[in-house]
This record gives sequence, C-alpha cells and structure tokens, in this order.
Amino acid sequence: MQSIIALDLGTTGNRAIAFNQKGEPVGQAYLPFKQYFPKPGWVEHDPLEILKTTRTVLLKVMHQVGKKNAAAIGITNQRETVVLWQKSTGRPVYRAIVWQCRRTADQCKKLSRFAPAIRNKTGLPLDPYFSATKIQWILKNIPLARELLQKHDLVAGTIDTWILWNLTEDRRHATDPSNASRTLLYNIRQKRYDPDLLKLFSVPPSILPPVAPSDSLFGYTSQKIIGSRIPILGILGDQQSALFAQGGLEKSILKNTYGTGLFVMTSTQTDIPKTPALATTIAWQFQGKTHYAMEGSIFTGGSAIQWLRDGLKIIKNVSQSESLAHSLKSNEGVYFVPALTGLGAPDWDPFARGLLIGLTRGTTPAHLVRAALEAMAYQTCDIVNTMRPLLPFVPSLLRVDGGASANNFLMQFQADLLNLPVERPRILETTAFGVAGLAGMSSGLWTLEEFNRLRKIEKVFKPRLAVKERRRLLADWRRAVERAKYWIT
Repeated sequence: MQSIIALDLGTTGNRAIAFNQKGEPVGQAYLPFKQYFPKPGWVEHDPLEILKTTRTVLLKVMHQVGKKNAAAIGITNQRETVVLWQKSTGRPVYRAIVWQCRRTADQCKKLSRFAPAIRNKTGLPLDPYFSATKIQWILKNIPLARELLQKHDLVAGTIDTWILWNLTEDRRHATDPSNASRTLLYNIRQKRYDPDLLKLFSVPPSILPPVAPSDSLFGYTSQKIIGSRIPILGILGDQQSALFAQGGLEKSILKNTYGTGLFVMTSTQTDIPKTPALATTIAWQFQGKTHYAMEGSIFTGGSAIQWLRDGLKIIKNVSQSESLAHSLKSNEGVYFVPALTGLGAPDWDPFARGLLIGLTRGTTPAHLVRAALEAMAYQTCDIVNTMRPLLPFVPSLLRVDGGASANNFLMQFQADLLNLPVERPRILETTAFGVAGLAGMSSGLWTLEEFNRLRKIEKVFKPRLAVKERRRLLADWRRAVERAKYWIT
C-alpha cells in the first residue's frame, strides 16, 4: 500500500512517520538530539546532528514500509530556528540558533521604535523569538560568515530549508510561506521578502531561500543520499501543520499543540494584525490560495517537565507527572511561571525568568510537577482569553495535540480553566499528520474531503470546576506572572 512519509523536525528530536491511505501510522522512528545552553537564555542545536538524525529516521521508516511504497515526503519543522552554511561545502558556519534563544533581546530593544512598522508588514511582534535578529547576530559575530558572504558562498534558512538542501539531488534551496512568515523579513501582504526589513536587520537577500507554495514539488530525494528518488511535495511550519491536521481550513477551529512550547492557533480571513499580544501569520499557501492564522506562542510547555526530569532530576520519566499531580487534592498555593527563556504571548517579555512561588516546608516534588503541568493550562488560558473577543465565532471546544496532550490530568485541568470541552484526537502527532495530508493531496493519494474524514476523536474532557474556584486560580496565576516579569535588567 502506498504511504506518505512525514519528516517532523522538532526542537528536541526528529521523527519520521509513514501514513497509509487510511491515515494509519504504518512506520515510525524517532531520535533525540542534544540541546546546547552556552549562556543563560541562549539555546543552540548542532545542524549536522539534526541532519544525521533526520537521515537515520527517514531510512528506518523507508525500510519499514518499503522504498517502492513511499509515494511522497512532507517536511514539517521547528520554525524560527536558523542555520547559515557554506554553499560550496554544506558546512555550517555556526550552530543553529533556536527559536527559544534570547541572545538578541537587547538588539530588539534597540529597534523598538520600528516595532509598529514591523508588525504592520509581518504580523509579528518584534521579539528575539523570530529569525531576523538571529541571522543578524551570526553575520555580525562570526568572522567565517562574513568572509563567505563576501565570496558569495553563504546561504541561510530555517530547519526545513537546511534539511531540504541536504536531502535533494540538486541541493534545493527553498522554503514555504508558513516558515518565511516567521522570519520578521517577509511581508505577509505582499508575499515577498521586504526590502525595508532586510535593510533594517542587515540581512542580504541573496542568502535567503526562495519561497514556494506549501504544496509545491520541492524536489526529489537524492538516490546517493537516501537510496531512492522520492518527491518532496509539501513543507509546513510545525504549528501550521498541526492546524491543517485539526481541520484548520474550517472557520471555527481553535487548536493548541502541547509540545516543547505551546501554540494556540486559529484560521483567520485577514492578514491584518488585531492585537500586539498575538501574531498574525501565514498558515499555508495551498491550491493557489494564501490562508492566514492568528497565533499565541508560549515558549516553555512540555520542556518544563523535561527540565524537572533532566535538570532537577525530581522525576525519572515524563509519564510520572500525571500520577504525581493526581496525588495532591490541590496545588496548595504553589505556582510555577516557566519563563525559562522569557515569556511569549500575550506578555512578550524576553527579560522575564522562571519563578516558583508559594513554597513552604510542606512543598514536595509532587507540588513542583503539578505546578509545571498547571502552568501549561494557565498559559493556554491566557492566550485563549486574549483571542476570544477577536474571534468571529464563539469557541465551542479546544482541539489539542502534541505529546503532553496525552496527560489526562493536564487535559482535564485545561477544560476546567477554559470552561470548554477539550477534544483529543487518536493521532497526537498532528504536526506530522498535517504535512502528510498536504503531501498526500499533492501526490493524489487523498482529496481534501477524504483527508479530513481521516481525523478521529479519542476522548473529550468536559469542564467541571466551579466558576469561583476557576477565577481564583487564574487571578493567583496572573499575580505570579507579574512577579516574574522584567527580572533581567
């Protein structure tokens, strides 16, 4: 049976999943890669390790399903992370600077007077989260980058572009609008890199990848590298891909992805930013039409639980978090503001830092775990409540996905805080499923209607918390957030 392989290039690891025509996973592989934190607030990845793990998981899945059965490949990726590399050799000039990295906070502060104009063109707030100041930092601080630029031997891109370039037989240098629109360099109305923004951030247009529709033929995998010539028929940023899988072409879908970060997104009919607290972005360019989305990005979600495991070592595995949270009747006044790399939407404070508050002699590891899980729900609630008055519809439920959405405590608490049903699908890896759908439609495996029918519901969590208690919890959460803000001066 023919299958579509999705390459899901995440923040902590890379995954390949093959889906058959029924939308069922028939092969998958995953490999983590190392996180680098050279200075407080700095986050980096090794581009060569990202490439190696991508190749490995792709080859494993191709072996599982059979090379001849792979009809197409789709790529979805962590979006704002950037790599610069030598065009003639393919060697990176520096580690990948990750979307979570805060090193350019001061540069954004210096450019703050341009923030309204930037937002008007890109739909994005001026923040270190996005790609432009990361590229600017490498060009300014890495001599090899400047040397190669002068020799016209330097190219740049987000992770989709880096992997596309390395997998294709003709070293294809390209991206799609869902990724380009996250760079602070792309005018989402004119659908091109903006000359004024390129000049403002000192980014030469010659190093940037051309932008093609999300459902384009982006090239073929190299027979030499992969052992097979497979068309790459779709690229989507990970959150847009999750929205696509959740039925985002409909007008009244609200979704949240619980991954390394948290990303609340809904489709919108306009490219006009509605509030500085949220981003307006290109969702995808599909079947000749550009679709837009409104998004609230939260930098620390599931990664807070990983930090409790790997950094503080108070749990042995992530699955423990649910039982530990359930072991307490309440949070007993303990709150965790996970501003480990600053605060994203709706506060947008790169100078905030993590805060644990409400600790007593009776505080245990279970309290910290519960506080970290609750923080994901509180942050999501902040975004949804910011969105609600801006939406042309009244949300009837929240569709969820991502690894942490498997946690029943978190999903029930989320429904309680939002006072909305929370709908969890059978396939939690919707970032992979979305781009598989895009590539599958491009290859003729599915029609749009057929793909939408593949989505199945696993469980619905219904709210049951009293109004007074919900308001008290949210008020205390916001008091904690205010204490975490502007900690770095």
